[in-house]
Parts: sequence; C-alpha cells; structure tokens
Amino acid sequence: MNQINRLEVKQLRIFQALISERSVSRVASQVGLTQQAVSEHLKKLRDIFSDELFLRKSNGLIPTPTAINLGKKVDTILQGLDKLLEPAVFEPSKIAQTYTIAATDYSQQVVLPGLLPKLRALAPNLKVVIRDIATDRLEELMSEAKVDLIVADSDINSDLYSSITLFTDYYVCVAAKSSPLVKKKLGLEEIASEPHLMASPLKSGAAGIIDGWFARHRLRRNVVMSTPCFTTVPQYLKKTDMLAFLPNRVASDSNLAILNLKNKPVEFDVIAAWHPRSDHDALHNWVVNLLRECV
Repeated sequence: MNQINRLEVKQLRIFQALISERSVSRVASQVGLTQQAVSEHLKKLRDIFSDELFLRKSNGLIPTPTAINLGKKVDTILQGLDKLLEPAVFEPSKIAQTYTIAATDYSQQVVLPGLLPKLRALAPNLKVVIRDIATDRLEELMSEAKVDLIVADSDINSDLYSSITLFTDYYVCVAAKSSPLVKKKLGLEEIASEPHLMASPLKSGAAGIIDGWFARHRLRRNVVMSTPCFTTVPQYLKKTDMLAFLPNRVASDSNLAILNLKNKPVEFDVIAAWHPRSDHDALHNWVVNLLRECV
C-alpha cells in the first residue's frame, strides 16, 4: 500500500506512453517534459514496481514481461479516471432515488397537482415525499438534506437558498354564493366590519398579509373564526354569513362567490427554493425544470 501511495497519475501516463512509443525522447515530446524528467519518472516507476520495466536496446526500449502485464491494467485505470470527468447521462426513467418536497397548504393544492402526475409518468421509480412546511426547522432540514425542494410563498427566507419565482397570485375576498354582498361593489371599510373566517395555514404568512393590508388602510377586520388550512374554507362559508380571503387560484375552484372590491387585492409570489449544493444536481434540475413547465 505504501508503494501504491507513491504512484502518481502522471507516472501512469508516462508508462502508458513508453509502452506505446518505446522511446524516451518521443514520450518527452508527447507529454511536454524533458528527457531527463521522463527518465526520473521511469526511475520512480522501477522502484515502485521493483522491476526494470524497460530495457534499453539499439532499436529503443523493450518492455519487460512485468511491464507488458501492467500495460493492460494501467490502460483500464486511466480509462476509468478519464470517465470521472465525463458528464453523467441523466435518464429519468431509471432514477430510483427519494426526493422530498416541503410545500405550503397552498402549494399542495395549486402547484403540486400539476407536477406529480408528470413525475410519475416520466420517473416511475422515483419515490416522492411531500411534507408540510416547517419554517422553524427549515434551515436545519435543508442543511441536513432532509428536504430537497421548497414550494412556498416568498415569506420564506430565500436569501439562504437558490430560488426561482414560479408565478404571482393575489388574494380575493370570498363568500357563499347566497351572500347579499355578492351584487355589491365593496370598500375595505365595509368589508372589515363583516364577520371574517381567517384562513391561516400553519407556518404560512397568509393571515399577516391580509391583516397588514387592512392595517395600511388603518382598519382591522372582524375575525370571528379561524381555520388552519385553505381547503376547509368553502365548507365553512357555504352555510354561514362569514367572509374569507383566499388566493385566487384556490378561490376559483372553491364554488364560492368572489366579491367585487374597490381596492386592489394583495399579491404574493410563489417560489421554489433549494439548498445551493443542489445547483448542479441532475435530478434536482430536472424536477425544477419540470415544475417551471407545469406552472
């Protein structure tokens, strides 16, 4: 093992060239070294393998039986080293890894339903884990590679990660279709006084966005009930007098009435974020590009 540790890739290249050229001068010209430098490397090789390796004859160097036996092995080693630098061919259909996505309630409703069928179709052996986002442990989970991709709104601290903006959505005010407010054009002051169902998904800034919007207009909405996810809002509103704010892409599928407001709805970005170590990972980049196509 000590002898092997003394072996250098450059020496193997020189050995390979000597087997082919049988001339120190031609090898020196080929590898860009002086004849003396090539001879020094050959001397080290002889010491490492305890063999002359090449005998000087009038017609050039003659490899010894040990050198001939080593020749094929050295060729195999150098070919293997060369392959280390070859770009890997990425074939989604052959990927059999586990890929974990942390997503908000919103993203699980709006973004992932478009992505997951494509992942199943193109990478049937890929195991996908979807988990609720946990902002208080997100940095830890990302650094420990327990989460590969985040799909969330932009209140995630994306400065720590590589990220892209997928699209922009906005909040709308919704109510049961039977609500008397459906036919009116409503100002924020009138909306604020109505009973509100606050949809505040766990680890989401949804409630803060809406309350901040009202606060900028020096108003405070009348919250009479809260729910931890968007999915339950339609069931709670259909038979009550409450209002709620939902992202437009969620509200459009909710079978609720979208109220006509005088003020511009609140916008937010939806992003995909990941740890910078994945920037050049073939599987990760493929998933992100597929996600771009879906949205």
